[in-house]
Amino acid sequence: MTSTAALRVLQHAHSRRFFSNSARLLQTTPTTQTVAASVAPIVPVAPVVVKKRAGGIRGGIVGFLFGFSLASAFASYHLLEEYRLASSILQSSVQELQTSTQRVSAHVRRIETVEKELKALAERTAEKTDVTKLRAEMKQIYDGLHIEFLDLRAHVWGLQQDLQKMSKEKEAVKLTS
Repeated sequence: MTSTAALRVLQHAHSRRFFSNSARLLQTTPTTQTVAASVAPIVPVAPVVVKKRAGGIRGGIVGFLFGFSLASAFASYHLLEEYRLASSILQSSVQELQTSTQRVSAHVRRIETVEKELKALAERTAEKTDVTKLRAEMKQIYDGLHIEFLDLRAHVWGLQQDLQKMSKEKEAVKLTS
């Protein structure tokens, strides 16, 4: 069998595997004459039916769905973790806000009580004008009392003078009598 006969065998082959093995054989053999000598006479062979694999498409779809569901599960897990973290941070900030609000309301209550006490003190205390009025009234009263005291003293002195005069006259009358 010659090299052309071997090539015809290769051309009639329907299987890809057969073609690749034959091509490898042709490349590895040193000469085509040794290949022709080693190839057996051609025996009619029934054509090989190649099954088309439908599982490849099905497997690709299943793999895609598996990968998509795995990625979705991973993403949802991380999303839930971020949600928990954000929720805990928000809850702690709400608690801090609540404590600071309580402190501010306590300060406001203290300020209101101080303002009430200040208002009560302001109503009970005298102003500068009130003090000056009272001082002027006290000065007038003191001046009036001082004038009355001086008048009373002058009156008492006059009485003492009259009494002394009368006592001298009585003594003189007693001496003369």
